[in-house]
Amino acid sequence: MRYYPTPGFCAQAKTDGYLYVWIDSCCINPTSSAELSEAINSMYRWYENAQCCYVFLFDYPKNNNTWFTRAWTLQELLAPKQTKLLDPHHHHQTRDLAEDIHEITSIPREILTKSESVYSASIAQRFSWASRRRTTRNEDMAYCLLGLFDIQMPLLYGEGSKKAFLRLQEEIMKVSDD
Repeated sequence: MRYYPTPGFCAQAKTDGYLYVWIDSCCINPTSSAELSEAINSMYRWYENAQCCYVFLFDYPKNNNTWFTRAWTLQELLAPKQTKLLDPHHHHQTRDLAEDIHEITSIPREILTKSESVYSASIAQRFSWASRRRTTRNEDMAYCLLGLFDIQMPLLYGEGSKKAFLRLQEEIMKVSDD
């Protein structure tokens, strides 16, 4: 499923003083395997370098909001310096949502508020954050975690989730003793 921004997204970015926006669902060509592989291996770093990530919660305020169950959205939540959650009317949710998000995702509040790094969490803990999330393609459950472990590896769609996870674990073991 591809998500496209509504006109309110750009208006909010302009109001917040940003001159440029980048929209992953519009700026990555999923039909080009080379572009898709580069994007997936770089995505976490792109979000990490972003000044702000806007998240459009089209079904807010439900606790089972679709955004909190999609595996790829972990990057949008954890990597940027700042994440702004916008409700269906493009209003920024100004109250502290860290407690709500913690209860939905089990991600520690300290990581959600950026007072601790994602990398301070154990490998098992980072894996657990994706355990209740879903992807369209089986292999994406492993590929969406590359940035959370600071790993890059070739994407092999068709290999199945078991092989993708084994390759991910092998790459993690090369750089960690956790």
